Amino acid sequence: MHNIRKITDDLYYVGASDRRLALFENVYPIPRGVSYNSYVLLDEKTVLLDTADSAVGQQFFENVAAALAGRILDYLVVNHMEPDHCALIEDLVLRYPAVKIVTNAKAATMIRQFFTFDLDSRLQTVKEGDTLCTGRHTLTFVMAPMVHWPEAMVTYDTTDKVLFSADAFGTFGALNGNIYADEVDFDRDWLDDARRYLVNIVGKYGMQVQAVLKKAATLDIQMICPLHGPIWRQDLGYFIGKYDLWSRYEAEERGVMIAYGSIYGHTAAAAECLASLLAERGVRNIAMYDVSHTDVSYLVSEAFCYSHIVLASSTYNNGIFTPMENLLLDLKAHNLQNRTVAIIENGTWAPVSGKLMRAIIDEMKNMTVIKQTMTLKSAMKEDQSETLSAMAEAIVASL
Repeated sequence: MHNIRKITDDLYYVGASDRRLALFENVYPIPRGVSYNSYVLLDEKTVLLDTADSAVGQQFFENVAAALAGRILDYLVVNHMEPDHCALIEDLVLRYPAVKIVTNAKAATMIRQFFTFDLDSRLQTVKEGDTLCTGRHTLTFVMAPMVHWPEAMVTYDTTDKVLFSADAFGTFGALNGNIYADEVDFDRDWLDDARRYLVNIVGKYGMQVQAVLKKAATLDIQMICPLHGPIWRQDLGYFIGKYDLWSRYEAEERGVMIAYGSIYGHTAAAAECLASLLAERGVRNIAMYDVSHTDVSYLVSEAFCYSHIVLASSTYNNGIFTPMENLLLDLKAHNLQNRTVAIIENGTWAPVSGKLMRAIIDEMKNMTVIKQTMTLKSAMKEDQSETLSAMAEAIVASL
């Protein structure tokens, strides 16, 4: 049974959602699933923009056939060669043997790496600014390298002002019937997953995202059709603004994220006390996480959200408590910068986690470490309350 949606007079949504997949890219938890978006443009020539993951293959092919309604498929545009969008290319060629594949040279190389069918006889290679006229519509191709693979590109329909944005402007989460961002409470239900998607998948490549945003600013975009998540047809500036903020590594919110790594609870107790001291001083935007119980992808997302980060860690095997070290290395790998950080360390006989955390932070760009640090030896004592209060004061002053 097909399940397609009409977007414009000529454009149809033919994607599908997967609620069974537990880990996106076998790394990131997706408790709300994920959508694999694909689009069919019906003109004098027919165009399919990207395929989908093999997990939704049956639904995808039923949708494509329904949208085409007996017509042949003239073109497949491949914007991105990651398998969650390209896995069905060879099956598509078997079903629609006359199809021409439109993509760039780097993507063509990857097609040959993934598949063995005869590509050369049906390949139409495009580069920056090239166009494809399908009748009433003209598609323009814009390269988007490292957003987030080197072959990535986006396709712009100059007729209807639609940007097919590949993995840009995507988000985790399966679609629940409503395919448009204006049909859902995006801030409540989607924004956190949109941030977590962007910063974990593309966060390292902020400069490249900025380059694509500059290209997009030259286009009259009335709709954004991403490969994951809702379609944007209203308030495009809101979501583009979020991408601009995240890719410039600027904090989305003025507030404090407290992340603690505690073995027996004493480091956690100090972090809880600090949170109370901040609250007493009027800080309302506080988020706390136990790094042992929160997947690191959520922690990375929250670090991109908040302006201030408190890292509280036990010393473990003469190093940083392992989950905290993993977080720091992930933050560094994702190029986090422009944050203010406070450090709490603990160690029963040799508290060295603070020094080691600071060393990793010093390798990151534009990070300000608050001078007031806190060293615990096993457990916090009453005579250390002034030290913790001084840290709270310093954080509030910098807010």
